[in-house]
Amino acid sequence: MANPVLEKTLAFAEFDTTLMSAPKDSPWLNNGAVTEKFNPSFAVLERLLSIPVRTKAVTRSGRFAQGVDAWLAHELRRAGFDADLVWPRPEAPRVLSSDILDLLRKLPDRLADEVHESIMNGKAGSTDARILGRAYMKQTDVVMTHWSTGPELLLSTKAMTSSFGKNLSNRYEEAYGDAANLRARYPLAAVGFFFVQRATILESEPAAFRRTVDMIRKLRDFGDGFGYTATGLLLVDWDDDAQDPEVRCVHPPVPEDIATPQFLNAMVDAVLKVTPIDLHEAARARRAGEVAPLPGHESVDEQQDALF
Repeated sequence: MANPVLEKTLAFAEFDTTLMSAPKDSPWLNNGAVTEKFNPSFAVLERLLSIPVRTKAVTRSGRFAQGVDAWLAHELRRAGFDADLVWPRPEAPRVLSSDILDLLRKLPDRLADEVHESIMNGKAGSTDARILGRAYMKQTDVVMTHWSTGPELLLSTKAMTSSFGKNLSNRYEEAYGDAANLRARYPLAAVGFFFVQRATILESEPAAFRRTVDMIRKLRDFGDGFGYTATGLLLVDWDDDAQDPEVRCVHPPVPEDIATPQFLNAMVDAVLKVTPIDLHEAARARRAGEVAPLPGHESVDEQQDALF
């Protein structure tokens, strides 16, 4: 019998090499020029999503959607948020308190190895971030949190590569319920919904694409506190007949007001708006167009060989 936890752990591991080599430049710098628009590293996403596509695992074990999660977490780190606070982490275990990481880095090597082994056996770490909402526990795909602040960013992702019209209503209902569940308990958190569809929808079910655009807009908070802080839509595609298919992002059909750059801008700005100015200093500096070092990244890179 398949072990879903092991499968999910292995799925994330498939992305590690790509993410380790991916640039961590500021998303608000484009060829050295400061921009107001977030510049996502779409090339990194294309490489990540090509992995499950080439292994015919687009739907199996959720690996395609996990590639989206890993990429969005990477983009939040590029934005300047502390690497230890953003889940899924770039190394296993994907969900782990930053306090435990700090402790591991201070322990003698032998003891650190023993504690790490215990964590990897499932006694402290996890592959899922389960967050208590107002009415039920919600498995949240991308999270930024610490015990001292509570959840600051909660992001749900969905991927749909076929049967668009058939499944769209169910996705809409689920997404709306999740927004109400999370925002009722964490009204100051940035709560987002990011939807990835295969671009074949444009030709096979154009009416479903129009409904998708409308859905993404209507899932937002209209000022009543019920919808998402931000929502976004991205289209991707690939050649099924190619020996080694490469995923590509398809941008022009997606309206700018629901495209990925505005989504990431809105999520970052929502976090910075409701936190004291002495928190997330690197993210504030990068948002202002400065070249700022990334907190947590150097310490993670330097000590991963020893700990993980």
